[in-house]
Amino acid sequence: MAGFGKVFGGAALLALVLGHVASAQEVSIEEATLGASQVRLYVHPFLSPDELATLRLVMTNEQALALFVPGTNGFAALAASPSQGVIRDGKPVASAIALADLPDAAAAAKAATAACDGARGEGDPCVVVLEIAPAP
Repeated sequence: MAGFGKVFGGAALLALVLGHVASAQEVSIEEATLGASQVRLYVHPFLSPDELATLRLVMTNEQALALFVPGTNGFAALAASPSQGVIRDGKPVASAIALADLPDAAAAAKAATAACDGARGEGDPCVVVLEIAPAP
């Protein structure tokens, strides 16, 4: 029964995080299967056309995914601050942080947003822009 509590608690946390993001603004989602991974892109309004093009490449190219999110054997997430973005002046923003090899989607989202928030200094709180999970 303890395992059920962990799964339910993680799912509830993810629903809370995603519900908070969705309530602030409607975010469309794009999905792709890439090798052994299922990749989900959250198309936030703050993402520039160049950032979206780069993230779409990441979600459809295994080499690009490995560069942006190394070690995607488990669950992973990339978080960014809406006021700082993912890429500026052709370089990744220091606060846009990807973390991988986490036990579930909720843990990946929580860890990536916490690391991003810790690195961002000023600006809007971080949100998940990319999620990676093992393909079903």
